Amino acid sequence: MSGASKMTLYKWWPSRGALALDGYFAAVEQTLSFPDTGDIEADLRTQVHAFAGLMTGTRAGRVVAELIGQSQTDPDLAAAFRERYSGPRRALAGEAIARAQDRGQLRVDVDPQIVVDQLWGACYHRLLIPDEPITDAFVDGLIANVVRGIRP
Repeated sequence: MSGASKMTLYKWWPSRGALALDGYFAAVEQTLSFPDTGDIEADLRTQVHAFAGLMTGTRAGRVVAELIGQSQTDPDLAAAFRERYSGPRRALAGEAIARAQDRGQLRVDVDPQIVVDQLWGACYHRLLIPDEPITDAFVDGLIANVVRGIRP
């Protein structure tokens, strides 16, 4: 948008953070596509590994952490984050989980949005509070715990 005025930019994006969010999402959309192979455990593993790799192996992790931090005091950015990024991402994951329930791969009484929070929320927690790293072993353990449970 070289040569575009601030007024033109803010017509489409309510803040610099919202503009950065759209730029981020455009850059990572393909990487974060949600597979549908018919095997929910494999699909979750593929998607969460892709997300974790993006968060740890590229600048995207720092960008997302900064956008989340800034959205705590910028209501326009918070709304843009929900509408343009987290809402659509949650919907894709929830739909995949619901399809798996329809196929009998997951219990029907499981709330798909809680599963989304368990999987991606754990990754965001490690991204924002970096006491522990987001590793392949972490993602594999996370998927196993959520899909298979933690009972003996």
